[in-house]
Amino acid sequence: MARRGCKGEGTRSRSEKAPHLYSGPLYAGLTVGILGGSFNPAHDGHRHISLFALKTLGLDRVWWLVSPQNPLKPAAGMAALDDRLAEARSVAAHPRIEVTAIETALGTRFTADTLAKLQRRFPKTRFVWLMGADNLRQIPRWKLWTRIFESVAVAVFARPTYSLGALSGKAAQRYTRRRVSVSGVKGLARRRRPAWAFLRNPLHPASATAIRQARAAGS
Repeated sequence: MARRGCKGEGTRSRSEKAPHLYSGPLYAGLTVGILGGSFNPAHDGHRHISLFALKTLGLDRVWWLVSPQNPLKPAAGMAALDDRLAEARSVAAHPRIEVTAIETALGTRFTADTLAKLQRRFPKTRFVWLMGADNLRQIPRWKLWTRIFESVAVAVFARPTYSLGALSGKAAQRYTRRRVSVSGVKGLARRRRPAWAFLRNPLHPASATAIRQARAAGS
């Protein structure tokens, strides 16, 4: 059952719920968290983080940005995009979590490029990039990674075994003075960039790798 009174919800139909190139006016004035990834497959851990982000960061929406092909991951073993989208929609199951493959229409593969184009298409929307501690550790490998921090607020979520290494890594150290305390995270999207926060959310055991391995084994 859809929530009533969600900011910006209005009378949008189910077909309009996924953001697309021309839906900028629908998101004007909203704060949107973007959780990007392969979602190969989507699982309850993604939903767990998204619900935590909606509440803790005061977000109006969370977009699951399903990547056609992650540049840092092999194509082998990657399920078809349509299959990943369908499973993600089934797992999300929440009126404020929206699943999109908008990168296909944008023609982008790298996060920095995607965010730049989204900001042009959605000029009145405040974005927060959502990622796990594992990605904070490896983000210096990403194309134009500093541009990500300079362009949008970033929220990092604790993950088992990754948190300590992530906080001592290159990205965290570079922007250590721009880290926002937990008490200030609800205003994270409105802060002058770079602005980022590390959130010690309740941990969830779900793993896409483990799910793929279990499926391959037929269990």
